[in-house]
Parts: sequence; structure tokens; C-alpha cells
Amino acid sequence: MESHFLIPDWPVPPSVKAAVTLRSGGGSKVPYDSNNLAMHVGDSKKDVIDNRTRLKETLALPSAPCWLDQYHSTEVIDAAAAHGTPRADASVSRQAATVCAVLTADCLPVLLCNRQGNQVAAAHAGWRGLCGGILRKTVATFYHAPTDILAYLGPAIGPQVFEVGAEVLDAFLANSQGEGHKQAIRAAFDATTSARGKYLADLYQLARAELNACGVQAVYGGDHCTYSEPRRFFSYRRDPVTGRNASLIWLI
Repeated sequence: MESHFLIPDWPVPPSVKAAVTLRSGGGSKVPYDSNNLAMHVGDSKKDVIDNRTRLKETLALPSAPCWLDQYHSTEVIDAAAAHGTPRADASVSRQAATVCAVLTADCLPVLLCNRQGNQVAAAHAGWRGLCGGILRKTVATFYHAPTDILAYLGPAIGPQVFEVGAEVLDAFLANSQGEGHKQAIRAAFDATTSARGKYLADLYQLARAELNACGVQAVYGGDHCTYSEPRRFFSYRRDPVTGRNASLIWLI
């Protein structure tokens, strides 16, 4: 199983399970090869359904994941109460056997749980959602204090290749939470790129800054680059027509 999945390395309670899919191990054809789990990217519907069925069986998931219609928003839903494919960018669950999931191909997937092991969440944090407050809203759904929350940063585009314009830095600064947060945001933007007015942005550092500003200190992961690891991850910036990896978390 490990060859087609990443199992997050973080000190979660025994009741919390999580996994991140790799692009291998599925049946999708080029350019979605091979374990694409997204319905909206142009892949064969049958192949995606087969991949999702294989995912559920291989991970022994207690139920089909709560897939989202993601649109770079700050909308958070209760996965246990969801029907169909809700339009949102994060889901939370306090019930066993409900699987929260997000799909990404460069954007940052963030998995969260509490130390008590009775609530989990999954958030899709592209720069727009991250800047807008998707992680703040997701953290706010937890019944326990932020110091009781653990976060795992799944595979995203790395800081060495994620070039953005100055307007992205300005947007993050405008939505910051105090001077300390502003300093952390500025440190996540490197102006050494050759293009004038452009920066290399560190999504991982921006997510850590956002979580820390919310009071979440236990942050793990953040050590992959989807763009630079083509055999393991899909990347929309590298290949505009491509599949999506899934990051999942659930309670048992």
C-alpha cells in the first residue's frame, strides 16, 4: 500500500487515520496517468470511479470520501451532513466513519485533528483560499483550543518554483493578523526571481504563519514539491491538463 500512498508522519491519536495518494496505482490514461481521483479535469468518468473504488478498498475506508466541489473559497462544511458533492473548500467531521478529503495538484492540502482524537478536518488551501482565511475558518470549527490542534501540510508546489506577482504579497499583508503575522508573511516571499515585480512564494511557510497566528503550533509535513516530483504528484502549473492527488483524514 505504501508505494501508492503517503502516510503522514505526525503524532496523532490512534483514532485518527490519514493518507495522501500518489499519482501511481490507478487506471487513468495519459495525461491523467494513473491514479487521478478528480471528476472535473476531463478524465474518463469510468476510470475515475474505478480509481475511487480502488482507493476505498486499498485504504479500507469506512465510507466513500466526502468529495468537494472546490472553488478556492473559504467555505467549510460538515462532512457527516453533506449530500452529493458540496461546493466548499474544507470539510470537518466529529463522527467516526466519515472521510474528509480534498483534491490538489499544486495547491496545499491541510489535514487537521485535535489531540483528543474526536474531530478531524481537511482543507484545500491554494493561495487565494489561504489568503482569504480558509484555515482560520477551519480551525474555528474545532471545539477545543488551538493549542490542542495538530496540522499536517500535504504535498504542494515548492517555494523554489512558485512564482507570483506583487499583488499576491499585498493581498496576504492586507489580510494579516498583527505585526508578527505580517513579518512571517514577508519572510515567505523571496524577491530574488529574475522577473521584475515577481516573487517566489512559500505556501508552506504561509500556512505555518496562518496556523501560528490562529494559535496552532503543532504543524508537521511541508517537505514535498508537486511541480518538481512528476513521478509522484500531479501539478497543474507543470501540466495544465492533469489529474489530482487526494488527501484524506477520518476517525475510527
